[in-house]
Amino acid sequence: MEEAESDREGVPPGASALRSVGPAGPPLWIGSARNGHQWLLAAVGAACLALGILVAVSVPDTDGTAAWVMTVAGCLAVGLLLLTGTLAFVHVHVRIDREALEVRCGHVGLPRRRIPLRDVVDASFQPCTPMQWGGWGYRYRQSHGAAVVVRKGPALVLELGGGRRFTVTVDDPEAAVRVIHGLLPTTPAV
Repeated sequence: MEEAESDREGVPPGASALRSVGPAGPPLWIGSARNGHQWLLAAVGAACLALGILVAVSVPDTDGTAAWVMTVAGCLAVGLLLLTGTLAFVHVHVRIDREALEVRCGHVGLPRRRIPLRDVVDASFQPCTPMQWGGWGYRYRQSHGAAVVVRKGPALVLELGGGRRFTVTVDDPEAAVRVIHGLLPTTPAV
């Protein structure tokens, strides 16, 4: 096993496993998009959490334990859902290297999607609105494919094999399209 690992010309043991998960080489293009309006929804989520905690700590369960527990649990659940759902889509980062396009959302980088460039048939850019996708976030529509939508504006659209499509709102998608077109194999004219 040691000999097989050392025969790979300077590649450290385990590097192939890391390479398939992480970035492959230096980025050729990096872009992002932000949505300041999401902070308002995050504030509403924080207020719901605070209300749930306030009710749990200071309001007696005079109407019955079940009503009190449901009020506290409801406020906490709505607050957590709003906070995690909005903070995950306050911004998006897109990175293109020689092997793949990677999309990371929010401060934690989740959800994350990595699309190998070998799966990309074409790339373009077009205007995008949350309304056409049914809102902000990670979206899927049968007629449109999958998308990460964090704001209204320009979007990078990837045509993938099998008729699939992936869209991500990002600043300066024109530059990303040029980079991707430079990396796609050219097909001979017939």
